[in-house]
Amino acid sequence: MLIYETVLILKPVMSDPEVAEYLEKLKQTIAAESGEVVNHEIWGRRKLTHIIGKAREGVYLYIKYKSTPALLKKLAHNFSVSDDVLRDMTVVAQDRKMREKKPKKAKPAAAAGAAAAPSASASASAQV
Repeated sequence: MLIYETVLILKPVMSDPEVAEYLEKLKQTIAAESGEVVNHEIWGRRKLTHIIGKAREGVYLYIKYKSTPALLKKLAHNFSVSDDVLRDMTVVAQDRKMREKKPKKAKPAAAAGAAAAPSASASASAQV
């Protein structure tokens, strides 16, 4: 099972209890399909950057869960059929460990080659 993150934009006419109820139904759907909810947050009502349908704002909902790809298809279908969902986006959660940057080393061969090149060109011009 992989860990997925889903962000939903719900219709702005939904009240806070309705959003909480929708979240509970979503969690029950995930649990029924042998998934596990890792984290969930209601980000609240926010203004949209562009109009979706006739809505200028939406209620954002974030949920992180472990599941199988079969459950993803079921959830995507549920989101597309639901009248309450304006937009949805699901991605595979990845570890966000920062890689250590290695310090850049000066290239000694390039420095030696650059120093040798001017003396070679100077000797070539002296011969002419």
